[in-house]
Amino acid sequence: MADELPAGVHPPAGITSASPSAAYVDHDFVIASVDGSLHNDELAPTPPSARKWGWFEIFNIWTNDVQSLAGYTLAASLFITAGINGWFVIAAIILAGALVMVFVNLSGRPSVQYGVPYPVIARASMGVRGAMFPATVRGIVAIFWYGAQTYFASTAVALAINAVLGAAPTGTFLGMTWVDWVSYTVVAAFQIWLFVRGLDGIVKFLNFAGPAVYGVMILLLVAIWWQAGSGLLSSVGDLFAGEKQGLAAVSAFFAVVGTMIAYFAAVIINFGDFARFTRSDKEMRRGNLLGLPVSLTFFTFLSLFITAGAYIVFQDGQGEPLTNPADIVGQVGNVWLSILAAVTFFIATVGINLVANFIPPVYDIVNLKPSKLNFKIAGFITAGLGFIIGALWVSVIGNAGLPKFVDTLGAVLAPLYGIMIADFYLLRKQKLQIQELYSADPAGTYYFTKGWNVRALCAFGLSAVFAIAAVWTPALHSLAGFAWVFGAALGAGLHMLVMRGQPLDNSTRENNLVNG
Repeated sequence: MADELPAGVHPPAGITSASPSAAYVDHDFVIASVDGSLHNDELAPTPPSARKWGWFEIFNIWTNDVQSLAGYTLAASLFITAGINGWFVIAAIILAGALVMVFVNLSGRPSVQYGVPYPVIARASMGVRGAMFPATVRGIVAIFWYGAQTYFASTAVALAINAVLGAAPTGTFLGMTWVDWVSYTVVAAFQIWLFVRGLDGIVKFLNFAGPAVYGVMILLLVAIWWQAGSGLLSSVGDLFAGEKQGLAAVSAFFAVVGTMIAYFAAVIINFGDFARFTRSDKEMRRGNLLGLPVSLTFFTFLSLFITAGAYIVFQDGQGEPLTNPADIVGQVGNVWLSILAAVTFFIATVGINLVANFIPPVYDIVNLKPSKLNFKIAGFITAGLGFIIGALWVSVIGNAGLPKFVDTLGAVLAPLYGIMIADFYLLRKQKLQIQELYSADPAGTYYFTKGWNVRALCAFGLSAVFAIAAVWTPALHSLAGFAWVFGAALGAGLHMLVMRGQPLDNSTRENNLVNG
């Protein structure tokens, strides 16, 4: 698709690029009339000169997201619970990665073009005040994920401590031993230390973590394969053969696709929070290609063979296969390998937790009161709430099962994604008025009714109810894996329906992208 400039904007002489924003100069991204209730440094447009990310930074966001302990556990759980052949599970996960790539290319483009995070993009469809609602919903979901991933990262630290102690303690509180609690507190404190260092420090951390985790996973696979012998390759299909056939198998295949999409749902909708820092649309798309279908394929292959190998070597093919790589490493019996793997998985999970589940809710919380809140205050709020949720993971939240947890959170976010995409691409034809996104003028383009687009909120409510019901209603159990897909499609369709015939420009100002 050729990059086009909105009407009334002409590129400065001599500036060309694959990036839509490169046709503008920095002053085009300065908000002329600042309203403190809608604008601060975190929410302000990022000018082209401040965008330092290339494809590698985007690639590493996805690599670390895929490599987290929760990501491995989910993939391994799907091999066991899907009821279809393991090779078909791999194919379903790869297909999900390709679809997620398409989805984030769509959600990232507006932020590359205008340099703004998701809470600001949402103002176009929900209203300058109404955008607080989807941003809050997104923030709550991210905080749940932040707490869950903090717990999963702590299991890696506990593995290292137990490897040194030689025996795990038995007494528990809320389902966790004293070693678990010490590990959990250490991880929570380490994440706070990292976020205080700022986004640049986190990105450097990720650039190290991604390749390091793959290195350790390959070592782990080699160690297990060496013990399992040459029969591992042929036995994978037998171990996860699955009992479902015909239409039931087809349905299960697409349910796996839907669940994996839901796993990425939190990042899909707010991907603009990261894309705004990329130098061009082309760099963003390349990073998404290498980080999703390519990296996810490699990771899924490793997950399948490590899980299958551990089942043969350490469990003699008996009982439920281990799905947490920290538990698998603990079975190897090598203290140094256990410590190395624990540290590496800890690094990977913490890194993506900060980027995917910490930074987005920080923006969302700041968006509630830009004049009073900043990155640091919102960060401590997120860390505090996430700590409570993670502490309850073993005894309360985790009992529902990770796939169901993932599907539920995905069902909540899916309609918001559908509404955003339908509004930007189908209704507004990829054209926004950047100054109006920060205007509380009742005559403004995105003011709607007292700052709220009630029609869009109704579209969200109806879509979300159906998507959540698909996860939790027994009669709709077969649709649970499709909750995200249905929610997004319903959100988009209902938004187009309720906005039919509505004026898209209520502004009395000049209809230009910027009012330089």
